[in-house]
Amino acid sequence: MISKEFYKNLNDVSENRELPKEDLYEIVKRAFVYAFKKIFGNESCRVVLNPDKQEINIYKVERVVEEYSQTPAEDGISEILLENARKLKGKSNVKVGQIIETPVAMSELGRQGANMMKSTFNQSLKQLEREKAEAYFKNLEGEMIKAKVVDVKEDFLILDIGRNITTFLPKKELLVNDKPMVGDYLRVFIRKVEHTNKDPKVYVSRNDRNLINRLLETYIPEIAEGIIEVKGIARDPGDRCKIAVYSNDPNVEAVGACVGEGGSRIKEIIDALNGEKIDLYKWSPNIEETIANSLQPATVTKVLNVDPKTKTSVAIVPDDELSLAIGKSGQNVRLAVQSSGWKIDIKSLKQAFDEGLVNL
Repeated sequence: MISKEFYKNLNDVSENRELPKEDLYEIVKRAFVYAFKKIFGNESCRVVLNPDKQEINIYKVERVVEEYSQTPAEDGISEILLENARKLKGKSNVKVGQIIETPVAMSELGRQGANMMKSTFNQSLKQLEREKAEAYFKNLEGEMIKAKVVDVKEDFLILDIGRNITTFLPKKELLVNDKPMVGDYLRVFIRKVEHTNKDPKVYVSRNDRNLINRLLETYIPEIAEGIIEVKGIARDPGDRCKIAVYSNDPNVEAVGACVGEGGSRIKEIIDALNGEKIDLYKWSPNIEETIANSLQPATVTKVLNVDPKTKTSVAIVPDDELSLAIGKSGQNVRLAVQSSGWKIDIKSLKQAFDEGLVNL
């Protein structure tokens, strides 16, 4: 027998720590078995939990023998002599070879047994939490989660990522415009989960390119549903990102759906990235069109010398948009190349004419 408070505490642990009751029942059983063996000299027992009646029953388990064996039984069951077994209440007709079970009152474990049980249970509970947490986060490798900043150090943040697990976010994995404070929530990408002898080690990042993928899936239902595909992403973390999108539904315009009404969808993504600029462009099966679109906001008048083997091309832009196409420090063309998968040599219309590539 046991108090109702015991089961109430188990239910609270199950709910608060997100652990299945069945797993908690198993470690309770193991804890009682351990305490029993310590108190009764390695005797075998069986523990039965009855949550409906809020009971725990312990039974000493023994095999009836004529004389004790010289070596321990393979199944670990303790032995009791036939003459002693027949002295037990209700066991007068037992025979050699029978397995008998004798109820053990909880009080027989005493204070020492209760303390052993409690200590063993707490150790097993911590181990169970670690195992469940590791499995949970291992399943989230390559996914995005929301984490709470619990401390800010010189070179890293300490994040609460749930399941009683904290992790470090090195400041090199932050965006340049991130200014996190204790209590803030950040969207982070889980790169890897490692097993340790303690809590699992969870590696997270804010500047991983895949974080963009997960944000797009979160805020743009058409991407999550596969109606719109992300064909390419290039990123200077914290500064600018260029994304190629394609709609599998002729009734859905890819860029417009991603931007959302009044820019509502893309704004949520930009906010999650603390102001990182997002350039969206339409990917097309027509290579020339994709290359031209990738250089937006510049206008491309013509795409020439497209070579599928070397994946090289030449893009012609108006004379007054050459610097716009190239971008500051070459950023626009670099992101266009990375997101489209094509090398792009940009020339102004005058340059193209001088080189005989076009006729005016």
